[in-house]
Amino acid sequence: MFNRTIVWFLGAGLMAGAVFAAEPKGLSGENPNPIHLIRPPVQPLSAMAKLGRELFFDTSLSSSGKVACASCHSPEHAYGPPNDAPVMLGGADLTLQGARAVPSLTYLERQPEFSVGPDDPSNENVNVTQQAEIGKTAVRVQKLATQTAQSANIVPQGGMFWDGRADTLQIQAAGPLFDPREMDGGSEEVIAEKLRKSAYAQKFVGLFGPSILRDSRLLAAEALFAIGRYQIEDPSFHPYTSKYDYWLEGKARLSEPEMRGLRLFNDPENANCAGCHTSEPSREGYPPNFTDRQYEALGVPRNVALADTKDPNYFDLGVCGPIRKDMAEQTQFCGMFKTPTLRNTAVRHAFFHNGVFRTLQQVMDFYNLRDTNPEKIYPLGADGKAEKYNDIPAQYHANVDVADPPFDRHRGEPPAMTAQDEADIIAFLSTLNDGYKPEQ
Repeated sequence: MFNRTIVWFLGAGLMAGAVFAAEPKGLSGENPNPIHLIRPPVQPLSAMAKLGRELFFDTSLSSSGKVACASCHSPEHAYGPPNDAPVMLGGADLTLQGARAVPSLTYLERQPEFSVGPDDPSNENVNVTQQAEIGKTAVRVQKLATQTAQSANIVPQGGMFWDGRADTLQIQAAGPLFDPREMDGGSEEVIAEKLRKSAYAQKFVGLFGPSILRDSRLLAAEALFAIGRYQIEDPSFHPYTSKYDYWLEGKARLSEPEMRGLRLFNDPENANCAGCHTSEPSREGYPPNFTDRQYEALGVPRNVALADTKDPNYFDLGVCGPIRKDMAEQTQFCGMFKTPTLRNTAVRHAFFHNGVFRTLQQVMDFYNLRDTNPEKIYPLGADGKAEKYNDIPAQYHANVDVADPPFDRHRGEPPAMTAQDEADIIAFLSTLNDGYKPEQ
């Protein structure tokens, strides 16, 4: 009933037409094929979005009275976590660890609903509405897989959270609000009573009439919808103001390390970052979101700093549980987590779903050395061998990607990247931070 969206980009893509190739021809730092990017229009916020903004920053909705949406999704940190902890603390006394690292709330305005289906290249830079309206496809690298269900390129895609269990920003907002380990809001009735007593209660009346305050379920639902509207309408959630955006438009020059990093990022035989984190704009001119919106089992190491991992029998299997319940029998997807956007990733300090890595250098080392030098990534067992994929039960190890570069290497072989390659890619990733000011 409340799954309502306004898509800012409908029809705008019909005005663009050129296919952009993000493969730089040289190291001059200039984009040889500049294009015009189609960004969300900057308009005054609606009354609903303004209400959502108040709700987004309201700590009184939490049981502790100290946590708001913005506490974990900080505007000053690209709507991601404001500290370097692997997960955030919540609950009534702010002593309970969240289950997973906090993802950014930016760049979700084109996120399609969760589905399991063919690895369709047309899904990469457009949402389902655009596909029906425009019918164009975007260039990408076809991903490989070894697991039976994936051999036909049937993959999970879309949705929000690390496991894709929310299809709308409204549903997503409900997750932390009612999670006892996060905001711990209690119930719709508890939240509704707080809303009735809030300083902005009359704004609900102005939008929906006085009867809204008498219907707890509807009041809570409209509050969550307002939060979603705020995220859709406020440009700070999708500014597309990185150096790379301006480079695409010919308004910025990349340094030599950044340009080398871009070439490596797009190299399908070695680093292959763009195989999942698409770097090209759509054919219609929409900026790249640096994610194919699909799910991968990467086998990142277990994070022993999390309270959940104190239980040796606990495993977070992403798409197939334990938080998400409806995909438990789809064991071919166990261990898979959503590919996040890499925009603003250089400002983060917790990477992957369990926050096991704290720096981009550690992340690059994981991709580069997971298979050639696993002893540098995983703990050693009693036999002295690296315990690969130690955060996934053995029966699901076949789900881990071992086909796509750089994961197609084997123990003892040279890694896909040199130390300089890693440094250059990290330099390029810094160009994805928003807030760059191009020279006039």
